[in-house]
Amino acid sequence: MILFNGYIISNSNRQKEQPHWQLVKSVMAEPDYLEGDCEELIKPKKLLNPVKGSRNHQDLHRELMMNQKRGLAPQNKPELQKVLEKRKREQVLKAQREEQEAHTKRSDLEIELMKRQQKLEQLELDQQKDEEEQENTPEFVKMKSNLRRTKQEANGEELTT
Repeated sequence: MILFNGYIISNSNRQKEQPHWQLVKSVMAEPDYLEGDCEELIKPKKLLNPVKGSRNHQDLHRELMMNQKRGLAPQNKPELQKVLEKRKREQVLKAQREEQEAHTKRSDLEIELMKRQQKLEQLELDQQKDEEEQENTPEFVKMKSNLRRTKQEANGEELTT
């Protein structure tokens, strides 16, 4: 016998006898619990995953898959994740700066320029923090500050006239 493309071909007549999977099935041992004479035995069942079976999990999974297909990332990251990413980014930048400073000796002019650059970066970070704080503040607090400002402007105009 010769095995060719999943079929067994006999040497004598070279005909296709039976597919390879049928041969393997007949060679493999059958499980004992499939026999009909032992109906008293408990037959194994596949366990269900309660998480995958829940409606909330299915909806969340469907939404994430649709967003991934569209190329959208989850819109709002948790605050803790934002802070951790920010810290990690700052640590990497700080390590890179320290590496650069260690490798090169700088002149007085370069040192002054670096100080100015650091001041500018610090100002940018402060502005970003202020913007993030403004984004995170509730709407009624923003409106209250706007009302105070307009009230102060109105009082200032009355005093000048």
